[in-house]
Amino acid sequence: MQDYKLKSIYLFQGVVGEGSLKTVKLFANEHAFVCEGRPSLEAGRKTSAMLLKSGITPTVISDNMAGFLFLRGLVKEVSIACQYADNKGALCDTGALILAVLASKHKVPVKLLAAERRTRFLGDPREILSFQGLQTAPKDTNGYVPLVEWVPAKYLKNI
Repeated sequence: MQDYKLKSIYLFQGVVGEGSLKTVKLFANEHAFVCEGRPSLEAGRKTSAMLLKSGITPTVISDNMAGFLFLRGLVKEVSIACQYADNKGALCDTGALILAVLASKHKVPVKLLAAERRTRFLGDPREILSFQGLQTAPKDTNGYVPLVEWVPAKYLKNI
């Protein structure tokens, strides 16, 4: 297992746009955590590929594992994919709000990165009721799949 405490650790959330990583001060041979990006796992694939091209070793985590990383002191900065931002907050890929709240509590800076532009803001419920063609929830279960969420500015202040 990697000894992550020896390196600066960044946590990336969402599908960042091409070129967004240039605004993050990452150094070759550093490590970064990448949230998988349910339901499509697109964030894990695309953001990891961009990091690898930059010489950064990504470690993909399940979206709900971030709290554990904060508790262990493994997160030094959070980078969130953002569709739109103003002085009231930011419209970000789903999952950003919990990371911003955790970062605020643990006094970890949050950086907004330009997101890959979305063409839809609500996903198909089947995306979370099945995985690779296998049903994951009982028949007649409903699914709700927002792909973006609003993060209030109070959680986006840099520490």
